[in-house]
Amino acid sequence: MNLTAEKQKKIWRIIDIINWGKEYFRSKGFENPKQEIEWLLCDLLNYKRIDLYLEFENTISDSKLDQLKGWVKRRRTREPLQYITGQTQFYGYPFKVSPDVLIPRPETERVVDVVLHTIGNITKPRILEVGSGSGCMAVSIGAEKQNAYILSIDISKPAIDQARKNADLNATTNVDFMVLDFLKELPEGQFDLLVSNPPYIPLNEFGTTMPEIHNHEPQIALTDNRDGLTFYQRFAEVAKELVKPGGWVIMEVGLGDHPAKAMEIFQSGGYKNLGLITDFNGDERVLKIQI
Repeated sequence: MNLTAEKQKKIWRIIDIINWGKEYFRSKGFENPKQEIEWLLCDLLNYKRIDLYLEFENTISDSKLDQLKGWVKRRRTREPLQYITGQTQFYGYPFKVSPDVLIPRPETERVVDVVLHTIGNITKPRILEVGSGSGCMAVSIGAEKQNAYILSIDISKPAIDQARKNADLNATTNVDFMVLDFLKELPEGQFDLLVSNPPYIPLNEFGTTMPEIHNHEPQIALTDNRDGLTFYQRFAEVAKELVKPGGWVIMEVGLGDHPAKAMEIFQSGGYKNLGLITDFNGDERVLKIQI
């Protein structure tokens, strides 16, 4: 069935689109073809998934069909859904995303959980985030802990611009963003907590990631173009300068042997109070260190 040709001949209902999309994405080798078309329809119509089936007899306008056609063509190239629709959710908050920024991951919400638990009893905590990206962590932390002050830095000006838009979108006023190359310079002052989801995919593994990742997401946000440990070595070097005594460093780490390698860097640097925290899949994904 051809979506463009057929639309002139029939009225398209939601259920018709689901059935067509399921077969189309299956023919293109997608693992979850029904889910693909459901996600696109939910964004197109501003529906929750259940709404698709409660309103399955509703018809789709020609203008919406044209928009969907463009989205389907883009998704066929494995462009991430979030870039196609320009939006996503993180920690219950809406975020606008573009190819200038990494798409927020559900596992990164665990980092936010750990940060909020750690600063829970601190009055007016000062937090430094390294690697703003979309602003998802800084904005979520700022929204949840409104008496905190967060400075979020990134080497990418387009990323900082996107993060500022997301702070405005969520009416978050306690977060500042700054363009800064953390590997070469440091922000002024000391902080109660440093948090980061740094680039940690080793360069030799980058090409083995899903095409949605290595063909579409910003490489600078994913790999350090080395062994995936550059930022952890930098954190170990400067943490005692940036973080107050008794403060914390909280970082996302990768899978496999990456968590152990990251922790070894800090252990070799003389840090004593440190440990790995599991995410909701049971994987060790958060490294927490007390200064």
